[in-house]
Amino acid sequence: MIPLGADNPQLLQQLGVELFQQRLPWIGGDLQTLRDTLRPVGLPVDQGEPVRIPVPALASGAAKPGELMAYLDRPRLSVDAAAAQAPKALVVVLHGLGGSSRREGLRRLTLSLQGAGFAVLRLNLRGADPGRHLAGGTYAAACNSDLLPVLKRARQIAATLALEVGLPQPLPLLGAGISLGGTMLLNACLDQSGALDALFCASSPLDLAACSASIERPRNRIYQRWLLQRLVRQTLADPFGVTPAEEQQLQDHPPRSIRAFDAAVTAPRWGFASVVEYYESASPLPRLLSSWQVLPPTLLLQALDDPWVPATSAVQLQSSMAEHHSSGSDQHLKTVLTARGGHNGFHGPGDTLSNGCWSDRLACAWFNNVRTRQS
Repeated sequence: MIPLGADNPQLLQQLGVELFQQRLPWIGGDLQTLRDTLRPVGLPVDQGEPVRIPVPALASGAAKPGELMAYLDRPRLSVDAAAAQAPKALVVVLHGLGGSSRREGLRRLTLSLQGAGFAVLRLNLRGADPGRHLAGGTYAAACNSDLLPVLKRARQIAATLALEVGLPQPLPLLGAGISLGGTMLLNACLDQSGALDALFCASSPLDLAACSASIERPRNRIYQRWLLQRLVRQTLADPFGVTPAEEQQLQDHPPRSIRAFDAAVTAPRWGFASVVEYYESASPLPRLLSSWQVLPPTLLLQALDDPWVPATSAVQLQSSMAEHHSSGSDQHLKTVLTARGGHNGFHGPGDTLSNGCWSDRLACAWFNNVRTRQS
């Protein structure tokens, strides 16, 4: 059953975005999720400008200081744009688990943002390629020691982009996270007020333990095997090496679940005593329910038929936010729940390479709306 307020039609109308509808043949949560895998998007040549960003050693000592690789994509101007058009803002875009700056969904979102007049900084998180050779280790749902230096560097890039077109003030800095990338950005904004000026998250886990349990369901066996193969391969390919204990756990006794991988690799690398402590500390839901006021204007998108990320947490958050709204509190945090869409799918009528899928258009509309209200 769809909860009261699902789709948030009032917000969508305000943003000028139609209600989401599936398009044939991508019907149901699984086909929506797998669309880009089954039918890859014909993307243009990647013309992003490489940006290397220094990051410190992991607190656990598992990895020394290094660099993360990001790519700067400038706005795509129309052919008849005679006057130089200043970017509306700089958007830091983060991929999800096992992803990178080259993944179809992230590239498509970037192209949509560029077409809407935004500059984009696509980040490869620690362990992702390209840039795998620049930093050892792997990323986590809460990785502020990596992410906050990236956002600081992004602020500098936003100021430089403004100066290039003669603007007196730096460009606003926005964030867009796909799946686990959105979780990371939420944690960064909860920990450091002002880290971003606005945020959009699509299909992002709010409760890591619930998400891990969802992936372990028998129906998701193929999904989990695919994700684990990518994670194990990515970890063992670390040019900085892995510890003997990690190598033994990953090769001799390969993890059979995401939770087991996090227990063997992610939690100890990021200084957590156990996977339980990691999941509790890195899940943004408890703080969203109590400290959402510190967030910049934030929109969370979640499909109720997402086969990976259970919608329960987003439904709980939407209910809590409705109570705050009815009491007269200003809402910095908004949710859109759709009946369909799968995990970062949202493939609907009108999708094209230039304007992306429905969630890409929603992200552009959200940022345009926030920019208008803040100017």
